[in-house]
Amino acid sequence: MSFTVDLSQRVALVTGAGRGIGRAIALAMAGAGAYVCANDINPDSSRSTAREIQAQGGQAFEVVADVSNKLQVGVMIEAIRDRWGRLDILINNAGVEPKASVLDLDEWDWERTLNVNLKGTFLCTQLAGRVMRDQGGGIIVNVASIAGYKSPLPNASAYCASKAGVIGFTRECAREFAGYNIRVNAICPGVIITPMTEKSRNDPELMRKWLADIPQARLGEPEEIAGVVLFLCSDAASYITGAALMVDGGKVMG
Repeated sequence: MSFTVDLSQRVALVTGAGRGIGRAIALAMAGAGAYVCANDINPDSSRSTAREIQAQGGQAFEVVADVSNKLQVGVMIEAIRDRWGRLDILINNAGVEPKASVLDLDEWDWERTLNVNLKGTFLCTQLAGRVMRDQGGGIIVNVASIAGYKSPLPNASAYCASKAGVIGFTRECAREFAGYNIRVNAICPGVIITPMTEKSRNDPELMRKWLADIPQARLGEPEEIAGVVLFLCSDAASYITGAALMVDGGKVMG
């Protein structure tokens, strides 16, 4: 059975779209017909994603913005409205993951992680949510992690805390936004083959432990996360809101 998602002429903002999961989501959105704003703090990365979409015949442009900065987020939202007149889909994907034990973690790294991963999700949701409310509806998908749900990562306390916050924030937004015809969901990826996990994937002992805990006995691909995001943005998911879907090869069950 095939499943086709049609997002023709819907306007989507994907944060952290320069690489990894964000890039895969942006490309999938464009492949389904959406107009895509590819956001990243790295201008070369965001431009690369937008140009790849354009080269494939899609509609896209890039915006460099720090999602933890309200002014920059506001400018980004207005740039989208100026270009396409609306905003239908928001994918909160931008994130950072410093590595250090709780006893050694620098305060700046803690604050930066919470600012990007959690505050950034809040700011983008707040400003995009106002647009969606005024236009009669929209869809928001937050990229959380199994690390914020039931499978904490070693030496990643700030990341785990931020992603747990994203899941809680998602559920409250789903309750609050339902009356505005805005659906809000989260996805919780497991270990995905991205630049963020590259260093850990080069550790044979850590890889052995990871694979032993995953029933499917493999790591995930960014495109497999993008496929779930497409589903949540489709009409087939019209009765799903407030969910936090595990996309992890079976690592977290229950």
